[in-house]
Amino acid sequence: MDRAAKSELVTSLHNVFKDTGLVVVAHYAGMTVAQMTDYRQQVKGAGGVVKVAKNRLAKLAVKDTSYDAISDLFKGQTCVAYSKDPIAAAKVSVTYAKGNDKLVILGGAMGDTVLDANGVKALAELPSLDEIRATLIGLLNAPATKIARMIKEPGAQLARVIQAKASQGEAA
Repeated sequence: MDRAAKSELVTSLHNVFKDTGLVVVAHYAGMTVAQMTDYRQQVKGAGGVVKVAKNRLAKLAVKDTSYDAISDLFKGQTCVAYSKDPIAAAKVSVTYAKGNDKLVILGGAMGDTVLDANGVKALAELPSLDEIRATLIGLLNAPATKIARMIKEPGAQLARVIQAKASQGEAA
């Protein structure tokens, strides 16, 4: 990789670290290309990205960002998973690490908060942003549905009484 390509990679990673919600750093030593591709696809499906960069370049990229504190994690064969959704990358990474012992989560960061491996695992257990939104919408819709049912019910009861009286009148 020439100097210009390295500079471009550092700049692009620096911009990513400025805009992302969560960064997870993991060792991937011993993973096959197929396993790494599968991991990348799963993270991409959740709205995130997995990048492998030289540790020296990654340390340069996190400098002057809120993720500067995780520069100590870049030792050995490391990859970085990140996403704008603060839960997605952690959830997929932890799930994939459970099934593949070669992916070892070292830690990560969410904004200014540095997380160790247990912190990333705890974060992965939280519901995702979409799940929280769905729960809130369900909670907001429930009272409206109940009100509509209560308003509609007296009229429906009256209609059933009239229908029953009409049926009795026809039978007689």
